[in-house]
Amino acid sequence: MPWRCGGMKDKVEKDKVEDVSNWEEYIKNIGNVGFQSTNIGVGANILTKMWEGETTNYLAFTGNIVASGMRGLLARLVKEKKFNIVITTAGAVDHDIIKSISHYEMSSFTTNDVEMHREGINRIGNIGVPNDRYVMLEEVCKEVYGSVEKTSPSELTHLFGKWIGENRGEEEKERSFLYWAYKNDVPVFVPGISDGAIGLQMFFHKQQNKEFSVDITGDMAKLASLTLNAEKTGALILGGGISKHHTIGVNIARGGLDYAVYVSTATEFDGSLSGARSNEAISWGKIREEAKHVDIYGEVTTVLPLLLKKAHAI
Repeated sequence: MPWRCGGMKDKVEKDKVEDVSNWEEYIKNIGNVGFQSTNIGVGANILTKMWEGETTNYLAFTGNIVASGMRGLLARLVKEKKFNIVITTAGAVDHDIIKSISHYEMSSFTTNDVEMHREGINRIGNIGVPNDRYVMLEEVCKEVYGSVEKTSPSELTHLFGKWIGENRGEEEKERSFLYWAYKNDVPVFVPGISDGAIGLQMFFHKQQNKEFSVDITGDMAKLASLTLNAEKTGALILGGGISKHHTIGVNIARGGLDYAVYVSTATEFDGSLSGARSNEAISWGKIREEAKHVDIYGEVTTVLPLLLKKAHAI
């Protein structure tokens, strides 16, 4: 399938739309199905290029994706060393730790939230998280925070991965991106580390341990060094927010990303970073003018399996 966007050769007029009638035909011809299927095909080609050469690859995602069943796929990508750097949210760390201990429950987008609240169940879309799961997380945080005095977000995520490795079984470790990042020495950066349950536990811990501190600037220096020393850089960005911006923002230092695949349902019409298309990032120098890049409009739990299947990553 030819390149079609972001510095790629455009042959769309010479291709025909493929009519597919089964799963195998769909995956084989996804790039010529049209609409967002074609963008998935382009994204798969970009990922393949990222994984072929000496490219430093970033995996950026939001916390809700880890709450979903996609957690296992994210862990697999880190396990197989498809990405050199992970940038995510405090919520993603919350969910990964909790799900290494227990499970979440299916709910509904249209459930009675008053009843959910009274039953002690927190809703993330159509996924329910009982309050007692956060009690489990609190105990892990107490242990990890108590082992350090001055630290950084990436050191804490390393320690959380180490805790999972030492305290959970093989099945639980297999589906944890924190564990595989620890195991493979992949740094996990969390620029908004105070914005989540692990951040709240930091506050509680500091009340009794005044010397406890988390150095965010140290992580910025570490991330900038990895970026500046890269021959090329590429990113798979799932969702928006701080994970997305931290990934593309640090690449300004080297003139922008060489490859970028965005997956999002957000729109650009409100001027938000979450909705900003990849071509907008070129104006900031976050993505290079000649870069290969694509925007896939769709929800991650639907798009990611198709994208990785086409890129032969699963």
